[in-house]
Amino acid sequence: MSAHAHNLIAEAAERLGRPRVSFEFFPPKTEALEAQLWDSIRKLEPLNPSFVSVTYGAGGSTRDRTHRTVARIVEETALKPAAHLTCVGASRDEIDSVLRDYWSAGVRHIVALRGDPPGGVGTAYTPHPEGYASAVDLVEGAKRIGDFEISVAVHPEKHPASLTWAHDIENFKRKLEAGATRGISQFFFDADVFLRFRDRLASAGVTAPILPGIMPVTNVKGLRKMAEGCGASLPAWLIRLFDGLDDDPDTRRLVTAATTAQLCAQLAAEGVEDFHFYTLNRADLTLAICRILGVRVQEQAA
Repeated sequence: MSAHAHNLIAEAAERLGRPRVSFEFFPPKTEALEAQLWDSIRKLEPLNPSFVSVTYGAGGSTRDRTHRTVARIVEETALKPAAHLTCVGASRDEIDSVLRDYWSAGVRHIVALRGDPPGGVGTAYTPHPEGYASAVDLVEGAKRIGDFEISVAVHPEKHPASLTWAHDIENFKRKLEAGATRGISQFFFDADVFLRFRDRLASAGVTAPILPGIMPVTNVKGLRKMAEGCGASLPAWLIRLFDGLDDDPDTRRLVTAATTAQLCAQLAAEGVEDFHFYTLNRADLTLAICRILGVRVQEQAA
């Protein structure tokens, strides 16, 4: 890491004091992955995040596992869970039932998403004939069930299905008017991508908070696939940093920690005070980056 990058991080951490953080997890498929998830949750819980979100598989494929994970977070931790919910593959009655179950379990925060097309990314989206047609409809439906705090998705590089920026931003404004509280951004790797997006929203009169989605990823091959699916760009300089490191996971992790911390510091220097980490159910990189940014256990205790 360069001296400039180190100074930028130190100055941002000192100016911010303690930035607010939140974490995303996904429901595990096996007992081994369940143990890994809960090890990560226990390690990150002392950082006192604003909330932790739990994803919902395509077509509701993880519905039961998502609910079990969220319910356990409520019962066994002091964390505030935010349960993901999509419109895909379910009727309004089925989704309303999930929402009522979450409310009964003490969950008060929902991440409301349209979800990927049932045919996969790149195919046309067709709503369930008896379901919610869009995230806007889902937000309205959730608000009818309970006074949920609702986060929704935003795309700093425009949603792949949106023809224009005006359409994309108008859709976000409709979600806010329906009752959404904030936007959580898709991941990105260039600070200017997020900052330009923030400027676009401000010019359109949007004042709701936007949390940058931070993805500390060491597997570039897997990252390419995710990026293609959501329209996120991968800077050439980032790809070059991982060249020749396929068989060197330790160095990849060091590179990831350095570049992600620098990204967060650049955002902090521009006034960003909240960071949402896509943890991929691993605590170590997220924990290290949070520490660099000044988010530490002893500060929470104090």
